[in-house]
Amino acid sequence: MTLPGPVSDAPPIRRLLCIDGGGIMGTLPASFLASLEEDLDRPIGDYFDLIAGTSTGGILAIGLAMGIPARELLDLYVHRGPHIFGQSGGALATLTGDMWRRLKHVFAPKHDADLLRSELISVLGGRRIGEATARLVIPAWDADHRGVYIFKTAHHPRLKTDYKRLAVDAAMATAAAPTYYKRHRTAEDVGLLDGGVWANNPIALAVVEAITLLGWPASSLRVLSLGCVNEVYMIGEAAGLGGLAKDVTRLFMDGQSHGALGMAKLLTGHEYERNAIFRCCPDVPKDFFKLDDTRRVKQLKGMGASSARKERPRLEPVFLTGPAEVFHPFYPLKGAEL
Repeated sequence: MTLPGPVSDAPPIRRLLCIDGGGIMGTLPASFLASLEEDLDRPIGDYFDLIAGTSTGGILAIGLAMGIPARELLDLYVHRGPHIFGQSGGALATLTGDMWRRLKHVFAPKHDADLLRSELISVLGGRRIGEATARLVIPAWDADHRGVYIFKTAHHPRLKTDYKRLAVDAAMATAAAPTYYKRHRTAEDVGLLDGGVWANNPIALAVVEAITLLGWPASSLRVLSLGCVNEVYMIGEAAGLGGLAKDVTRLFMDGQSHGALGMAKLLTGHEYERNAIFRCCPDVPKDFFKLDDTRRVKQLKGMGASSARKERPRLEPVFLTGPAEVFHPFYPLKGAEL
């Protein structure tokens, strides 16, 4: 006679994927995920309960939640990135274009948002946020109201509108980096800027969403946090404006990222109670890569694949043992909205 085993009341493990902003350097996390995906039977986005991403990470997050394989998103960066940033011509044309864009950058956005939109439409088509098969959290910034604006799937009864919106609108908004792209106007004429203004690393946003709105116990969370690159630099002890000017943006982005990571660790009990957060973001020298320079895109791709090879043994048993539970939104799309 076989006695029944003990019944576990432990809540199911919830897997979160969070991807930082970083322009064309998003090639690295795209390659990282594509490499992990090679041994899976389905797109890697299916293995996560909630996906959050900012700017270039938001583009990846949206694509993954729509069931698009990571390898297809990687192709967008490697093969279409040069076109998006005006570097697809020969050496002379690229050099001339770079000079013009640097001059233009003084008084206008550096890049053409229509090029980016066209490429995103080729990947996302007319999909709506409500077609996502994983919960989505995509931060942007409402420039007119000077406040946060977050695109979300209908994973809570209060979330009644975003799921009807075009996925490309969310992608364009979260990636509208100030001075690089003009403000993105949604179909409702809401003027939005890059979510990196306040949440370039969206990990704290994702963890708070999981614990509060979704009601998932902190002990159940496992978070894969992917950065683009971690630039190694030092700031002078008494640097003036001239010595610090180039590093000001980097300084604020780093502060936000480390603060967000620290909050997520406190909320999940990471390190002291369990290993809940798995952060992957390789170190690189300062200024070796740039947000909009595609000439080292193959190196970024290689670094992503190499990082995945190194990290696979610790990530596989946590995140890739099987697909996540099926996501059932509170408000599914109706025929007229598709």
